[in-house]
Amino acid sequence: MKLTTLPEWTALLDHYDTHKHLHLRDLFAGDPERAKSLSLQAGDIFADYSKNRLTTDTLELLFDLARATGVEKLRDEMFAGAHINTTEDRAVLHTALRRQSADPLLVDGVDVAADVRGVLEQMGGFATAVRSGSWTGHTGKRIKTVINLGIGGSDLGPVMAVNALRYYSQRDITLKFVSNIDSTHLVEATRDLDPAETLFIIASKTFTTDETMTNARSARDWLVAGLGDETAVAKHFVALSTNATEVKKFGIDPANMFGFWDWVGGRYSLTSAIGLSLMISIGPDHFRELLAGFDVMDEHFRTAPLEQNLPVILGLIGIWYTNFFGSETEAILPYDQYLDRFAAYLQQANMESNGKSITKSGQSVDYATAPVVWGEPGTNGQHAFYQLIHQGTHLIPADFIGFMKPLNPLGEHHPKLIANLFAQTEALAFGKTAAEVQSEGVAAELVAHKTFAGNHPTNTILMPSLTPHTLGQLIALYEHKIFVQGAVWQINSFDQWGVELGKKLATTIYGEFKSDDHKTGHDSSTQQLIDRFLDQR
Repeated sequence: MKLTTLPEWTALLDHYDTHKHLHLRDLFAGDPERAKSLSLQAGDIFADYSKNRLTTDTLELLFDLARATGVEKLRDEMFAGAHINTTEDRAVLHTALRRQSADPLLVDGVDVAADVRGVLEQMGGFATAVRSGSWTGHTGKRIKTVINLGIGGSDLGPVMAVNALRYYSQRDITLKFVSNIDSTHLVEATRDLDPAETLFIIASKTFTTDETMTNARSARDWLVAGLGDETAVAKHFVALSTNATEVKKFGIDPANMFGFWDWVGGRYSLTSAIGLSLMISIGPDHFRELLAGFDVMDEHFRTAPLEQNLPVILGLIGIWYTNFFGSETEAILPYDQYLDRFAAYLQQANMESNGKSITKSGQSVDYATAPVVWGEPGTNGQHAFYQLIHQGTHLIPADFIGFMKPLNPLGEHHPKLIANLFAQTEALAFGKTAAEVQSEGVAAELVAHKTFAGNHPTNTILMPSLTPHTLGQLIALYEHKIFVQGAVWQINSFDQWGVELGKKLATTIYGEFKSDDHKTGHDSSTQQLIDRFLDQR
């Protein structure tokens, strides 16, 4: 049945009509225990979702919708290895990468758990060799800089996690990341480096990704020019790929190729071989702690009833705002500088997963799907875009993320940071009335300008401290939240056909750049731009 014709959807529409004008001031005033009843602990994560424009009745109706749309069934199928990626006929089993159980996990007759353990051991051996200095470059020098060459999920996950866990990194090894095909990215990354002390990781499953392989070939040229020997490539390049033929042709020893599987989507691949750069940075032991953290949240999501399931609750709250309040965006606001790339990582996780307008059955949707995701660390954002959240015309649900203990205690920095986090959620929820402004003696003509409507929804997510274990839980929380929303919307969260069209057209236009005939039926705008580029290059 079509989503918008389900009785559970209709019930939510009716509920919205009678509840849409409720203010958080009144909701809290009417229920002294509201914060306690609308909070949940899952693993190391404490989530307070009481500052949302909903009641327990709202949540019950949302749980009904989740059941009606088969969230539980699809969840169970995912963990069992069923081919829930229907358009590509693949399993979706990134959870197997961090599964702590020693039991076999059969997918299409293959024990993928054994395969995962094998690659993890291979990664651990290599990472240890680089970190200890026993892996040396072509001239015998120790590796001091590791550059990951990848794009999309082969870049966003590793760069986010390396930044997030920098506190735990080995500081005599520098990690860099090159993703953009813009030559500036590679040139600046390699500027002033010694090729003899540089290791490149090429992250491309097929070893054909245009941006990555263009950067890889240029990096290879840079290295060979610096060391004067083609055979040096074998000691300065490794591959995260499944294409042994092309890897060997590039000059990489296939023994230094780390594989993964088609049931691992790019944006879910951090805990696969794609995380090799992270493992080199923080070491195999910390990497395994990260995996164990993922598994904590995986098990919570897999086993907890909907009413006590944190990814389900957060996912359904997002549905409430996206589909009933008409909110088109949500902000991710971590109050920790180490998470400066977390919002960018979730942009891909959310918008590439659920940025769809076709259901799994091939029908056009008549409801909103993925919100636009964005954000910056606090307190920087407070001096940039919070003005719009507080007094603008958009409804922007926001997640505030904080840690109770700092990794770098210094004076009163951390108490002030957390005070700002708590203050912002309070200010957004309750605002400031005109009467309160007037009582402060503000001039009459300024009262309206200094009045805050409040009623802006937030979730507050708190953890003891930022560790590999808690980071794993946090990432998995959002992965499963996205899964829940995709299931409700009846879309395939695990393909990304929208990425393909622009790439194919780019290949065509690039070919025309090298041809005498570059007038091949483009629209007048595109043709004008091509002509202008060729005339002025």
